[in-house]
Amino acid sequence: MTSQETSRPGSIWNKAGGIAFGGDYNPEQWPVSVRLEDLDLMQEAGVNFLSVGIFSWALLEPAEGQYDFGWLDEVMDNLAGIGVKVALATATAAPPAWLVRKHPEILPVTADGTVLGPGSRRHYTPSSAAYRRYATGITRVLAERYRAHPALALWHVDNELGCHVSEFYGEEDAAAFRGWLERRYGTIDALNASWGTAFWSQNYGSFDEIQPPAVAPSTLNPGQQLDFQRFSSWALMDYYRELVAVLRDVTPDVPCTTNLMASSATKSMDYFDWAKDLDVIANDHYLVAADPERHVELAFSADLTRGIAGGEPWILMEHSTSAVNWQPRNQPKMPGEMLRNSLAHVARGADAVMFFQWRQSFAGSEKFHSAMVPHGGRDTRVWREVVELGAALKRLEPVRGSRVRSRAAIVFDYEAWWASEIDSKPSVDVKYLDLLRAFHRALVLRGISVDLVHPSASLEGYDLVLVCTLYAVSDGDAANIAAAAAAGATVLVSYFSGIVDMQDHVRLGGYPGAFRELLGVRVEEFHPLLAGGQLRLSDGAVSSVWSEHVHLSGAEAIQTFTGYPLEGVPSLTRRAVGSGAAWYLATFPDRDGIESLLDRLLAESGVSPVAAADPGVERVRRFAPDGQSFLFAINHTRSEAAVEASGTDLLTGKAFTGTVPAGGVAVVAEG
Repeated sequence: MTSQETSRPGSIWNKAGGIAFGGDYNPEQWPVSVRLEDLDLMQEAGVNFLSVGIFSWALLEPAEGQYDFGWLDEVMDNLAGIGVKVALATATAAPPAWLVRKHPEILPVTADGTVLGPGSRRHYTPSSAAYRRYATGITRVLAERYRAHPALALWHVDNELGCHVSEFYGEEDAAAFRGWLERRYGTIDALNASWGTAFWSQNYGSFDEIQPPAVAPSTLNPGQQLDFQRFSSWALMDYYRELVAVLRDVTPDVPCTTNLMASSATKSMDYFDWAKDLDVIANDHYLVAADPERHVELAFSADLTRGIAGGEPWILMEHSTSAVNWQPRNQPKMPGEMLRNSLAHVARGADAVMFFQWRQSFAGSEKFHSAMVPHGGRDTRVWREVVELGAALKRLEPVRGSRVRSRAAIVFDYEAWWASEIDSKPSVDVKYLDLLRAFHRALVLRGISVDLVHPSASLEGYDLVLVCTLYAVSDGDAANIAAAAAAGATVLVSYFSGIVDMQDHVRLGGYPGAFRELLGVRVEEFHPLLAGGQLRLSDGAVSSVWSEHVHLSGAEAIQTFTGYPLEGVPSLTRRAVGSGAAWYLATFPDRDGIESLLDRLLAESGVSPVAAADPGVERVRRFAPDGQSFLFAINHTRSEAAVEASGTDLLTGKAFTGTVPAGGVAVVAEG
C-alpha cells in the first residue's frame, strides 16, 4: 500500500521518456573540444537527463551584476540538439568569492562560535538576508534567460541543502530563531511552559533573551534543543521556498525540486515536512564501502525516499559509478555492483538513475570521485558498465510510473529521532535507528517489501506495522497506530516508545505513556544495560542494550527476562485489539531473536515474501496502473540463484528461466 495514490504535479518532469538516465554535468570544468566529445559519449551511453550548473555561480556572475552565459547557452543548445533534458540548477550552492568579500556576514557560524570560511562549498547561512538577496537575484536571472529553452525540464534548487552544515549560530540565525519561536508560541509564557524553564532558573521574560543552544557549561534545555532542530530544518526549507517562489513567478509550468540525502546517516532535516514543497522527490545516496551489507543500507535509503514521496516514483539524483573520494578508504565498486545498485533503486521506486558526475574531474577535491566517464576514458570497466546500464534502463521503459505495494510498514519520524538522541537519556546506547534498521534488514533479506511511513500517515492496508523507539509521539499519531491494530493489523511497539509528547514532556503514570492502553502493559522502571551487557530470555534468545520492569494490565506474556533483578518479568507481550493485535518488545534482541520474533509476527499477520528465492536475492515488485507487475530479482551472491517467477525478463527480452546469474539482475514482467 502507499499513503498517496494521486500523482504529484512534478510527474511532468520526465520529458525524456522511459527511465531517466544521466548525472551531474559540469561542462564549465572543460574546454569546448571536450564538451563536444561529451555529446557523442552521451549518445553512446543512452543519456537523456542531466543536472547542469550546480556549482557555476562564480563563472555565470564573475563580478557583481556582470554575467557570462555564453558557455551555458552553448551547452543547453547542444544538449537540446541530442534530445537530452536538463534539470537546471540555481547555481547557489557555493557563493562566489566576491560575494563573501563584500558580505562576510553570510558565512556560517558553529555552536562554539567558529566562523566557517570559503574555499570549500556551502559556506553560507540560509538566514542571511544578504545571501538570500543575491541568491534570489541569480535565480531570477537564470529563470528569465532559460524559461523557454527546449532542454529545460526541471529546476534543481541549490544542492544537498544541509550537507556539511545543518545548524547555524550566527547573529542573523539567532534573530530568525527568535522570530520562529514567537510565531510558534505566540507568548513567552507559552514557550516557558513548553520548555519547562522552571527547571534550573531558565525562565525567559521576553523572546529577545533567547539564544540558540550553543556551547554551555552543562547540558542544555532539551525543549530548546528540540525546537532549534525544528527551526534549523525549517530555515533551510524556508530558504528553498524563497528560491522556488522566484522560479514559480517566472516559469510556473516547470517543476522544482532539490536533492535530499535520505539515508541512515542524515537526521538534520525533517524530509516528511519538506515533501509537500517538492514537486518530485529527489535523493542522493552513496554506499559506505566498509559496510559488508551496504546493499541493505541502500534498500533502507530507497524505502525511506519512497516513503517521503508518498509512494510516488522519485529521482535518484546522485550516486556513484564506483569509488567516492570522502571515505577513509575509497574502495571501487565490484564488477556488476553499479548495475545492481542502480536497479535496486529502480526496484524501490526510482524513475531516474543519475550519478555524480558525468565526467571525472582532473582537479579539485573530488577528482578521485568516480564518474560516468572515468579518467581512463572509454577503455575502462566503468565506462562499459555505464553503457550496459544505459541499455538496461531503456529496456525498463514499461516500469516507469509503476509503484511498490507493501503489506508491512515501519513507522519513521525525524522529530522522534531528534528527541530520542538529545542528551541526558537513560542510555547512550539507545539509538533511534538501531532496532528500526534491524527489523528492516530482516525484512529485506527475507524478500518482504516494507514501507517507511510517518506516524500520521494512513496505515490502512498494512497487515504488519512496526513502531521502533518512537520516543516522542503526539496523541493523534498514537491513536492512528492504535487504530491500525483495531482494524486488523499486527502492531509491534518497542521499548522507549510513547515516552514523551512532542514538547519532550514525560507522559506520567507509567511508561510507555501514549501506548499503555493499546499494549496492556505498564512499565515501572527502566533497566538499561551497562556497556557490553547481555541478557538471556526465557526462550533462550539473547538481547542487549535495554530491559525494564514490565507489569501486565491486559496483555499476556510471550517471553520473559531471566536472572536478577527481572526474573520472570515480561520481555515480550501480546494483547488482542479489535480484529488485530498489539505486541510490546521490552528489549533489543540479537539477530536470531529478531528473526524468531519476525516468524511470529509474519505468521500472525499473513505477510510473506514477494517471491520465493535462494538466499542473497533481493526481491521487490512494482505494479503499473493497469495491473501489470514487475518483479526485480537482484542476486547479491557470487553463485547462480533460483527465483520463483514466470514471465519475460525485460533485461534479456526472453522468457525468465527461473535463475539469476551470479551478481546479476532479472526484471520479470509477470503474467
